[in-house]
Amino acid sequence: MPHIICLAKQVPDPETPASQFRVDEAAKRVIPAPGIQPVPSQFDTIGVEGALRIKDKIPDTTITILSLGPDSSRDTIKHCLAMGADEGVHINDPAVNEADHWATAEVLAAAIQKLAPYDLIIAGRQAVDWDMGVVGSTIAEILGVPVITIGKDVQYENGVVRVERVLMDGFETVEAPTPCVVTVSNELGEPRYPQLRQIMLAARKEVKAWTVSDLGIPTPQNRTKLEALFVPETKVETEFIDGDTPQEKAEKLAGRLREAKLI
Repeated sequence: MPHIICLAKQVPDPETPASQFRVDEAAKRVIPAPGIQPVPSQFDTIGVEGALRIKDKIPDTTITILSLGPDSSRDTIKHCLAMGADEGVHINDPAVNEADHWATAEVLAAAIQKLAPYDLIIAGRQAVDWDMGVVGSTIAEILGVPVITIGKDVQYENGVVRVERVLMDGFETVEAPTPCVVTVSNELGEPRYPQLRQIMLAARKEVKAWTVSDLGIPTPQNRTKLEALFVPETKVETEFIDGDTPQEKAEKLAGRLREAKLI
C-alpha cells in the first residue's frame, strides 16, 4: 500500500490587488490584506493532484498532507483533504513559524521520518510567495533520498517513480527508486476542485497537531538573514514625440533613444 506525503504551504492570495499589498518594513513582514484570506500555494495543490492521480490508479494509496505554519494553515490542510487526501499533519509551533528554507526543511524532514514508512514525497516546485524552490531538494538532502524536480507527470509502480520533467527546450523522463522526493510544476495540470460532499467529509478527517518537541529535534535555527523587505517604487514618465510627418516623429524618437543610450 503506497504512502505518499504531500507538502502544502499556506500563502497570501496571489490575486490580492496591488493596492491592498502592504509591508511592515521595520518588522520585515507582509501585512495581511484585510478581508482577503490566505490560500494554499498553487504548486502544492498541483502536487496533491499528482498524488491523487496515483491514488486513482492504486486505490489503496494513503495520502498524508503535511503543513508547517500558524493556526490558519489548518485551512490549507482541510482543502487538500477535501480534494481527496486521507489524513493531515499540522506542525504549529511559534518557534518555527518564521523559519527560513533550511529550518523549514529540517522540521518537515523530521516530521516525514516520524510518518515513516513512506514511498513518495510530493511538493510544489516552489511556493508562490517567496518563489525560492529549494525546500523539496533540501528535504531530500537531509533524508538522503533521490529528488526529481519540476515534474509534469508522476507515475508510481512497484517501488519505482517515473517522472516526466520540464526542461528549457523540451521534456525528459527520469526514474528513481523509492523513497523519493518529487517536485511538480503547473504543466501537470489544474488541481481538482473539492465538491460540497468532499468538503463535508474532510471536516471529519483527522488533522494531527505537532510541535517541534513532538518531533524529537532541537528547534532549528535560520541560516539566512533577511536584510530588507519593501515594496519597490515604480515611476512612469511619458513623453510625446511631436512632428509633422511620421518620418519626422521617427527621427526624433530615434534621437531620444540614443540620448537615453537605449539604442
